[in-house]
Amino acid sequence: MHLNLSTVRIENIYQQMKRILLYFTLILLGGVVQAQEHYNIIVDRNGHGNFRNIQQAIDSARAIKSTKTVTIFIKKGFYKEKIEIPSSVCNVRLVGEDCDKTIISYDDHANINKMGTFRTYTLKICGNDIQLYNLTVENSAAQLGQAVALHVEGDKVAFVNCRFLGNQDTVYTGKENARQYFLNCYIEGTTDFIFGPSTVWFEGCNIFCKRNSYITAASTPENMKYGYIFNNCKIELADSVTAVYLGRPWRPYAMTLFMNCHLPKGIKPIGWDNWRNPANEKTARYLEYNNTGEGAVSMGRAKWTKQLIEKDISEFTVGNVLKGKDNWNPTTIKN
Repeated sequence: MHLNLSTVRIENIYQQMKRILLYFTLILLGGVVQAQEHYNIIVDRNGHGNFRNIQQAIDSARAIKSTKTVTIFIKKGFYKEKIEIPSSVCNVRLVGEDCDKTIISYDDHANINKMGTFRTYTLKICGNDIQLYNLTVENSAAQLGQAVALHVEGDKVAFVNCRFLGNQDTVYTGKENARQYFLNCYIEGTTDFIFGPSTVWFEGCNIFCKRNSYITAASTPENMKYGYIFNNCKIELADSVTAVYLGRPWRPYAMTLFMNCHLPKGIKPIGWDNWRNPANEKTARYLEYNNTGEGAVSMGRAKWTKQLIEKDISEFTVGNVLKGKDNWNPTTIKN
């Protein structure tokens, strides 16, 4: 039988291409399998995961016997849930598929049945060693009172590329001696929308002010050296906002530092408020260093606050501020 040489060559090329296609298909499928294998639990509102609700997934994490962190992958969707991670659930990662499209939302506020501020949360975290990635957490209540989106009491809790949306009291860092870390996050609100006693480092975050009011209301205990540290953050104001304070002391020894941040026009020249109590001026620890923007001009700042100089700032590193007794350093977390 006589074979045309060109036909043989074409057949050989075809078979080689099939083998190459199969090879890359196997690699691709292997990558997909590997990507899925590191998720212990998948949440999908459309019913294609292990659970449709995030709270069910968190509750189930306790049953997983693992010495490693349990990872819950949350597919894109709108999850109207009021969620709590109890103190018995630790070493858990919640990973959203898309920060802008994986949304946890609820709408409680303080004046519903005299609920008060601290029960209004959308997401409450009491467990330790918790990480959140690529999620939006919002309190969508109308401006009718305090309405917390994130209430966190756990220690060594990190948030990476997340959004926290609300009005008054958006983020409550609610426990003494607890440490939290926010990396490349967006936080918005109206009044005192970052508040509480925890030691917290905000790195590369966007802080959006929706009203002429106060950004922070730290309540750092007297015995705690560090409260809120904002580093390389950008403060932004809504178009109608022209008069914002960097903070006021919810408790007398409030500690807050803005360093290497952009402060826009609209930050009040005085910078800080004493919460209608001159005695707080003797105890509150309000600091600034190397900020830029029209709102960073220090000439009119409150006399009882401090502008740091280069020799003062060597202690202000993530590793030092958050190390505690176990040398926690969340900078190893990848975005």
